[in-house]
Amino acid sequence: MIHSAKPQKLPENIRIDRDLVYARTDKHQLRLDLYWHPEATRPMPLIIWVHGGAWRNGTKNVPSWVTSFCQGGYAVASVEYRLSYQAIFPAQIEDCKSAVRWLRANAEYYRIDPDRFGAWGSSAGGHLVALLGTSGLIDLWEVGDHLHQTSCVQAVCDWFGPTDFLRMNDVAGEIDHDAPDSPESQLIGGLIQENKGKVAKANPITYVSLAAPPFLIIHGKLDMTVIKNQSELLHQALQKKGNPSKLILIDDMAHGFWGVGVNLRQDILHHVWSFFDQHLKKCT
Repeated sequence: MIHSAKPQKLPENIRIDRDLVYARTDKHQLRLDLYWHPEATRPMPLIIWVHGGAWRNGTKNVPSWVTSFCQGGYAVASVEYRLSYQAIFPAQIEDCKSAVRWLRANAEYYRIDPDRFGAWGSSAGGHLVALLGTSGLIDLWEVGDHLHQTSCVQAVCDWFGPTDFLRMNDVAGEIDHDAPDSPESQLIGGLIQENKGKVAKANPITYVSLAAPPFLIIHGKLDMTVIKNQSELLHQALQKKGNPSKLILIDDMAHGFWGVGVNLRQDILHHVWSFFDQHLKKCT
């Protein structure tokens, strides 16, 4: 089923619970917003949105075209995570995994299906959802509460996320990713070329295995912030392992949706609708 990609007014039967605390650290209370169906007669699939912002900016204020998925029978969660000036990696993926576990632990109350979780993110958020997808069976980052729950997700939509930091300068772009003030260096707490072990741990591509869920990867060919090889490398690694992965390269798109016309935006979002419907609704 193809849905309208235009931002939709939320149905009246959608409840929005904001600032739900999903984890606590020594210095932070981490929160998420949840858009859910309190009158649902059966558990709904969930889409977890992870924002971008170079791991050092951004909030959980979710775009309207993400929450419009509530129109199509999904619940939507938007999570915040510690930014790189607050804590270096792996804090960010620890937070995302904590959010997934919290949502599973509370799935019955919020009428969501713990076996149908999708993750979707852009840029830095694309990196984190890709890492969620490839590291689902990695216990290293399972810290905090609800450790009896899995942090695995069943589908990943990665929009132009970094996947192999040491290859980000393969083509000269708008950012020198090897520089000490690059987003990637700030994320790991040191120059990426001098901390290759830390970088490998942060790369989604490191953990690609047969256990990865289906991926939809979308990238603009004109993106000079995160060059398209980042999506190509992940897609190739997933396919080599036999994982379902679809890569869509958009001719006229730079980083993000800036300057993208309405028709192209709708086309891109149609791909996302179809992907999540295929992998999260096939059992309904």
